[in-house]
Amino acid sequence: MKGLDHLEHLDKELVDELAQVARETVRDELREQTRRQRRTATLYAASGAVALYAGAAVALAVGLALAIGLPGWAAALVTAVILGAAAYALREAARPSASHPTPGHGTGAHATGATGAAGRATVAPGGAAGAAYPPTPPVPPAPPAGMPRPDHPGEDPGPQHRA
Repeated sequence: MKGLDHLEHLDKELVDELAQVARETVRDELREQTRRQRRTATLYAASGAVALYAGAAVALAVGLALAIGLPGWAAALVTAVILGAAAYALREAARPSASHPTPGHGTGAHATGATGAAGRATVAPGGAAGAAYPPTPPVPPAPPAGMPRPDHPGEDPGPQHRA
């Protein structure tokens, strides 16, 4: 039996060594993936910054072209309106409700501008149809068989409660 105790010690060392190798392998793989993702994120950020400057140059060119026939302030105003309309159109295109209208769209709390998280209408319990909560039932549910209804205290409870 003493030989088996020696083997258990070897098994423990082998398990510890394998766990250490697995940890190092996973750590190295995560470092490599992080390095690649960091490089990709940096390139996307640089691309976005360059696109921002390109958009500013296009806006300036539009303003200067309009300034040929209009005063400078009017050309700037028209350019701002064009950019505002483009921003509004892009925002509307990005909204999930633009392509999938929700039930009751344009009615209830949503029409008045009361919205909660993710632009969903917030309505108190018992609200109108199409609300965020189901409507309150018009009558309370019936009590279990043999129990008197709370709104009819003098009613006979049934054969189970007779002595």
